[in-house]
Amino acid sequence: MQPILEIKNLQVGVDTGKSVQSVLDGVSLQLFPGKTLGVVGESGCGKSMTALATMGLLPDRFSVTGGSIILAGEDLLAAKPSRLRQLRGNALSMIFQEPMTALNPVLTVERQITEVIELHQKKSSAEAREIALEMLRAVQIPGPEERLIAYPHELSGGMRQRVMIAIALACRPKVIIADEPTTALDVTVQAQIFRLLRDLQMQTETAIMLITHDLGAVAEMADDVAVLYAGKCVESGTVEAILGAPAHPYTRGLMSCTPRLRLGAAANDPQAEGLGEIPGMVPPLGRFPKACRFAPRCALADARCHAEQPPLVDTAPGHSALCWKTSPEKAVA
Repeated sequence: MQPILEIKNLQVGVDTGKSVQSVLDGVSLQLFPGKTLGVVGESGCGKSMTALATMGLLPDRFSVTGGSIILAGEDLLAAKPSRLRQLRGNALSMIFQEPMTALNPVLTVERQITEVIELHQKKSSAEAREIALEMLRAVQIPGPEERLIAYPHELSGGMRQRVMIAIALACRPKVIIADEPTTALDVTVQAQIFRLLRDLQMQTETAIMLITHDLGAVAEMADDVAVLYAGKCVESGTVEAILGAPAHPYTRGLMSCTPRLRLGAAANDPQAEGLGEIPGMVPPLGRFPKACRFAPRCALADARCHAEQPPLVDTAPGHSALCWKTSPEKAVA
């Protein structure tokens, strides 16, 4: 199967006025039709920046300095701005983190959905309204006729998130980037949103890039996983490989920070697993280590880790990690 979206050696920098600081350094990802790629890592690791670079929506002073982003055979970095506007919302859509700020507060739900349909599908106002109603029904919003004429502030957080998904799906895109799509939602609404995305994905073969801090969401939704740290992809593979046998110390650290429910275990049970932590913080821009970027926080780091950049190592078919602590004979050229 060929990837519908392929990011190769993506490099993004920010102009500080004195120099260009690296934000993303060689990120490579593949996304396949009908599959979900989970992109995980702490805040500041480059997850949202990867999404914004893919959408062509980088903030001021940020720019792509190398690599390629291929969508269905077309290099988005070589596309003209007018072509990107044709693709955004049509072949490539994004669900942003906070729907209250992503939605326009002075436009009704109807207007925000129909303008996408009218622009990209060249439908009349009446046809676009029918499609908007259909999308609200698809995302399971009760009373869609009434919600269509509502403003964002009149909806709950869960409903606003569903409206964002309806907008993203309105033109049946090939790829959806979901950036923390359930942030600040309670667990029951989160479960409904994930179930909705899975159902719609099965119907449309849409590929989803799920950006999240939540490894539970990754276990539930993802087929493949990419772990980002300090602007680099430090581990990638199938969800079974990553969560079942993580090869990179950072991935293992993230998993140790995930609460696990031990049914029947007493609170003072010495055998019960404690909640782990990763010491230190993600290094700020301009202070990335020259060798292994995780070395200053890694309990396994030795002199080599602090002196040389680690190789990309295949630990199993389709599973690789950027670490000296894996078998050096498997290093990828």
